[in-house]
Amino acid sequence: MAKANAISAREQPTRRKRRSPDEISSLILDAAAHEFEENGYSGATTAAIARRADVTEAQIFRLFASKAELFREAIFQPLNRHFSEFHARDLATSQGQGMSREMARRYINELQDFMGEHSRMLMSLIVASAYEQQTPEALTDIEGLRAYFEKGAETMTRRTGGKTKVPPDLMVRVSFAAVLACVMFKDWLFPPGLASEKAIREAIVDFTIDGIRANDQMGL
Repeated sequence: MAKANAISAREQPTRRKRRSPDEISSLILDAAAHEFEENGYSGATTAAIARRADVTEAQIFRLFASKAELFREAIFQPLNRHFSEFHARDLATSQGQGMSREMARRYINELQDFMGEHSRMLMSLIVASAYEQQTPEALTDIEGLRAYFEKGAETMTRRTGGKTKVPPDLMVRVSFAAVLACVMFKDWLFPPGLASEKAIREAIVDFTIDGIRANDQMGL
């Protein structure tokens, strides 16, 4: 009888520990981030997100009104926060100092690290804003990125007095785009055997700095 009771106890399903709303929200956002990164905005479904998070779709929609809101919370807001933090670190480092070539090299290398660390999130947002009109978010809507562009343009204008061939606010965006493209499409642009990782990074740094410096010299 005791043996039968022991077997019966083992066969009883284990009751899941009750999860808090914060825990459920965290699981959903983590699952959503992975789904959006892997499948894009249109390819990701709330059903797939629910399966990955081990929740129901009803639980998702109790916390997030729509897939667009879920995308905003899982991709857009975190990326905005990351850019804001990066921008704040840059301000703290460079405040009151001139931008020497060595400082510029260190900064662009840090920018490459930042882009590499958040490449999947960046790609998800780029694809969504460029090809998928269902979501209003775009890379240019990120407050931290706008602050980065504004500071870069102000620094360039202050250093050159605005005497440049390409307007500073345009040049800082072109430079950022060059670094972003090299990082995001590195495997496609730089096939194995072309150059070492270090050589690629240094080439990106030198190209960016020399391009900006050449623009500074125009008209002077």
